[in-house]
Amino acid sequence: MSLYSALYAGVSGLNAQSSAMATVADNITNVNTVGYKGTSAQFQSLVTGGSMTSNYSAGGVTATPKALISKQGMLQASSSLTDVGIDGAGFFVVRSSADSSGAIAYTRAGSFTTDSSGYLRNTAGFYLMGWPLDEAGKYVNNGSLTSLQPIRPNALTGAAAATTSVQLRANLDATAAPVASYGAGDMASGKVLPQFARSVEVFDAQGGAHTLTFSFVKTDGNTWHAEITADPNDLASFVDPQNIGKEAAALQAARDAGTPVTLRSGMVEFNGDGSLKTAGSDLFSALDLSWGNGAEAPLIKLDLGSPDGFAGLTQFGSDSALLSSTVDGGMLGTVASVSISDNGIVSAVFDDGTSRPIYQLPLATFQNPDGLTRISGNAYIVSEQSGNVAINEPGLVGGGKISASMLETSNVDLAAEFSNMILFQRAYSASSKIITTVDDMLQEVGNLKR
Repeated sequence: MSLYSALYAGVSGLNAQSSAMATVADNITNVNTVGYKGTSAQFQSLVTGGSMTSNYSAGGVTATPKALISKQGMLQASSSLTDVGIDGAGFFVVRSSADSSGAIAYTRAGSFTTDSSGYLRNTAGFYLMGWPLDEAGKYVNNGSLTSLQPIRPNALTGAAAATTSVQLRANLDATAAPVASYGAGDMASGKVLPQFARSVEVFDAQGGAHTLTFSFVKTDGNTWHAEITADPNDLASFVDPQNIGKEAAALQAARDAGTPVTLRSGMVEFNGDGSLKTAGSDLFSALDLSWGNGAEAPLIKLDLGSPDGFAGLTQFGSDSALLSSTVDGGMLGTVASVSISDNGIVSAVFDDGTSRPIYQLPLATFQNPDGLTRISGNAYIVSEQSGNVAINEPGLVGGGKISASMLETSNVDLAAEFSNMILFQRAYSASSKIITTVDDMLQEVGNLKR
């Protein structure tokens, strides 16, 4: 009887509208949840018979939830340096625990803070994952999640980094009188007094400090000679491109004489406008040193300027002076804060004001992000419908970009949800009216026998 099909249709309407109301309730209650992705109810008709005959049998309706995971939420500024948002496709890779036993998940909730153990975690307790950077700022992306590590900046507290770069910006007095004679090593031996000298501290891989001295003497109108010297007792060996094979003898002679050892010497020429003319001599090549304490010593790149430039050594008619020096490395001290850049580089900021890049954030992308399975904590896991995960640097292979000090808000439209609430409530009432009406009609049928 068609009345029974109408009754069943009314019941299916109650079920469908209640399910749709559940999506509205979830969306509205999470309207302020960072990175929350709403769900919409998609209604589908149920048909018991495809052909129209003299008797029509009602089928009803069903509601299927549809995830709106790929819909972008609005990015809003945040005051925290560790808050990050994603502009475009992709998810942060997170783990439920700091060790390898934790389950991998994906989220767009980028409200990360440092916990008591020094890890970056979001408000749901998920640990942020990234590629660890080596001293050269490089990382390995083999496409596997196993190469990722929980980000823990505080692990660097008390660590050391070797010096790999020395940058000097100095002016040499153009009015200085040239010396009568000069030979390589004369300033180190004390035979010729330098007209300008400055020392910088460099560091080995164990944090030990060593002093390098840059000395200059004028030998002609626009020509100076320079020497780079060090304490011979600090060194086990060094490489001098101008005296290959003679370094050991020079080191021992300096120790015996109690004078600095000349690591490098060369001529420095200037143009008529005071800019550097020569930057191709061995004086400007990297220093290859071995420290006497056995600590690791990578090549130290020297940045003393470029040809025709004013960013390094210059010659003007004012007193010789060191304008600035920049030396990396040293004892890293205590991590005071953490910052995340727009390209996804996580840096540890130490209490002395220096910073060091330590991790690169990846972004995970999927063929069908709307097919991901939701889990508690505003996160997702891989499902059959989502496809396999691909992890890459932000901005590559269809991935979005990192927005530092930003948070992605919920993509829920509150006005639309209230409108849907009214629609679903009315539809629910109408479905209940169908049931009561059909019940009255069935009672009339039952009364026919009386």
